[in-house]
Amino acid sequence: MSDNADDRPPTRELSAEECWQRIAEAPYGRIAATAAGEIDIFPVNHAVDGQSIVFRTSPGTKLLELTIRHNVAFEVDGYTDVDAFSVVVKGNAEQIERGADIEAAERLGITPWAPEEKDRWVRITPTAVHGRTFLRPRPESIA
Repeated sequence: MSDNADDRPPTRELSAEECWQRIAEAPYGRIAATAAGEIDIFPVNHAVDGQSIVFRTSPGTKLLELTIRHNVAFEVDGYTDVDAFSVVVKGNAEQIERGADIEAAERLGITPWAPEEKDRWVRITPTAVHGRTFLRPRPESIA
C-alpha cells in the first residue's frame, strides 16, 4: 500500500432531510438560470419554506431570466475542518405575486446583504434535491 493512500470513506449521498437541513442552515445559495442561450449564476439570500426555497430580488437580469425560463438550479455548499458538502436543487422558479403569499414570504426573515432594494419575491418548487458529503483530508502531521 502506498504512503499516499487515502483511507477516508467514500463520498456519501445525503438524505433528503439532510439536504433540507443544509439548505436551511446555509447563509446564502446560488441560483443558476438560462435565457437566450446564456447561463447566469447569482448569489441569493434565501429561506426554506416547507419543501420550497424562497428568496428576494430586485427587478433586473435575474428576475427577467426567471420570467423567461422557469427551470433553475439552486446550490449551497460548505465545509468544516472535518467535512464538506454540496446540495443541488433543480426546480421551477416563479415570482410570488399574491398579497397573502408576499406577506408570508416577508415573515421568513430574509435580509439581503446587498444595499439595493429587494422588493420582489421568488419561490423555487423543487423537482429534484440531491446532496453529497465527504470527509476532508487530514492535514499531514509535522514531524
